[in-house]
Amino acid sequence: MIQTSTFLFISGTEIAFILFIAIMVFGADKLPEIARGLGKGMRTLKDATNDIKHEITKTAENNGIDTSVTKDVKHEIDKVKEDLEDFTGSVKRKL
Repeated sequence: MIQTSTFLFISGTEIAFILFIAIMVFGADKLPEIARGLGKGMRTLKDATNDIKHEITKTAENNGIDTSVTKDVKHEIDKVKEDLEDFTGSVKRKL
């Protein structure tokens, strides 16, 4: 059986169709400019999110709130993710 990789449950054909429509609507010369703008916007959003997380953590530590609980929860979630990836990896190889 041949496995095809999917990104957000979208097949390669669907991605090609979406790109074709984008080229028809915006034109080939505008697509790099649009992609660059989207990339900058996503980077700005990520930076803002990190700043907010940092401020919340800093404020919590200044007010004596124990933030190690969230670190413990994150560690446990990461362990579960790894276990799940190991399990799904072995299932995918057997198919």
